[in-house]
Amino acid sequence: MDAGGGPLLPDSVLYEIFLYLDHVDVLSAGLVCRQWHAVARDEFLWKELFYRYYRISREVPRHPAAVSWYDEFQRLYDTIPCVEVQALKEHNDQVLHLSFSHSGCLFASCSKDCTVKIWSNELDISLQHSSNMRPYNWSYTQFSQFNSDDSLLLVSGVFVGPHNSSSGEIAVISMENFTLLSRVRNKPYDVFGCWLNETNLISGNLHRIGRITSCSVLWLNNAFQGIESENVNVVKRLFKIQNLNASTIRTVMVADCSRYDSPDLLLDYEEQLAASSTCPVFDLGSDSEEEEAKPKQMPEPALQEFPDDGGVTAEDGLQQFFDDIMEGRVRPAMTETELETKVAELFVRNRTKPPELNLLSTDSNSKTKYLIFTTGCLTYSPHQIGIKRILPHQMTTAGPVLGEERRSDEFFDSLDHVIDIHGHIIGMGLSPDHRYLYVNSRAWPRDCVISDPMQPPPIAEEIDLHVFDLKTMKEVKRALRAHRAYTPNEECFFIFLDVSRDFVASGAEDRHGYIWDRHYNICLAKLQHDNVVNSVAFSPVEQELLLTASDDTTIKVWRSPRTVRIQQARKPRPRKLLFSWLMNQRS
Repeated sequence: MDAGGGPLLPDSVLYEIFLYLDHVDVLSAGLVCRQWHAVARDEFLWKELFYRYYRISREVPRHPAAVSWYDEFQRLYDTIPCVEVQALKEHNDQVLHLSFSHSGCLFASCSKDCTVKIWSNELDISLQHSSNMRPYNWSYTQFSQFNSDDSLLLVSGVFVGPHNSSSGEIAVISMENFTLLSRVRNKPYDVFGCWLNETNLISGNLHRIGRITSCSVLWLNNAFQGIESENVNVVKRLFKIQNLNASTIRTVMVADCSRYDSPDLLLDYEEQLAASSTCPVFDLGSDSEEEEAKPKQMPEPALQEFPDDGGVTAEDGLQQFFDDIMEGRVRPAMTETELETKVAELFVRNRTKPPELNLLSTDSNSKTKYLIFTTGCLTYSPHQIGIKRILPHQMTTAGPVLGEERRSDEFFDSLDHVIDIHGHIIGMGLSPDHRYLYVNSRAWPRDCVISDPMQPPPIAEEIDLHVFDLKTMKEVKRALRAHRAYTPNEECFFIFLDVSRDFVASGAEDRHGYIWDRHYNICLAKLQHDNVVNSVAFSPVEQELLLTASDDTTIKVWRSPRTVRIQQARKPRPRKLLFSWLMNQRS
């Protein structure tokens, strides 16, 4: 201040000086006086600091729920669960999966030690129950999921059958008294299984047709299979889908379509602008129309179609193909594998029920759900995402065990939509509103050609995290990157990811868990472990709490810096002086 009480430097000069400082120094300078404090909270200043510190393209607009650039900077800096507060070491082998109850009060962990453990999510997390599945001939537990009212827990594992053959099995455990209610076979084991509603779950079975051709059957199972009446079905066949070139259906999950028109967060910037235009807010941080987002146009994934043979029906084409070979008119330069695939393709064209129409025009108020799973058409490694609509009448085990009657030309079910990833899929997860599907994949070489389905292309070490809008069936944003994996195709395993309202997290083989912001597409934190991180899980009621599970046999608990400060402030401080005074009085 000068002698007259006025500022020595005008605000504009202070602003230019503060632009050369980082955010910590700006906050410190704001403590000097009222003038400096006012300049240190300037919206234009914090907009510059925000884009510079987080290295975000200026084409990306501010988060639609943000009220200021200062608050948005603080959100990304202070609310990321990146502070380790607890390490749980009750498992004695690799921890493979974590899942929260919908209330956030409990979570379950699966491990190579063949136990599923249920934990109480309090300030200090504690073990509540442990179920050993070895008495049921399981090798290990690999996946768990609570039903919608948290009364039941689905546990998926690898089952050792006769002659040491392995397949999968699903167990249902009651959360009331931790008793085992039912067990369901699940093949292959990496179908995992999932809940369709409170009392019905989906499992898989696999039937071999040829050396590289098979049929996947998806079953709806009642969780309570100790039914007294013999007239009540406990299982019903949902879908029967043919697999080509050694591919199979794996990793099933269910998406609820009812919230597509009211998502927690819109990832398309143009949709964000349209949604907010009904209630305009004056933003001091927006300069001009040049600041508006320019989303990259993504090609729409195509529905799976079979090639047209000039109007010849599949049945006629198959018969003609065989006649030509038997009569010597054609000697195709085909291997046995190629011949099997050709025959299977011709057969399935005339024995498949057509896909559901108008998949994208699902009524948001309906009870329609999507069954989502990994599949393929070129090789055994999962490289496509299949989507099949589940209609309301299919969501119960009532009716014929084999489902609704079929005509002879509807032996198989077709997929309603197929998304091609062009790489090995190693993880999938839904956003809390089920609007967006996040997919971990390891890319194939750009121009690779697969000539042998048993020899898939080499896969990249870098993991791509793709995002698909299930309302439009289009990929949105660019793929997220940071995490890595090193195992080859034949040893590749699932790395589970999880999505909260604002963040997405994933494990990796590079001994870290990762957290990204969903809106800005930036990596915000790396979470250290001593071995592969297999699974991550956000609390569904508190996204500032994250769990990570690793091959190092530990589960780590991570909270945000903000939450840690609040919890430390609530803890009573020890009164050392009073304690010493009392001890002196007694002596």
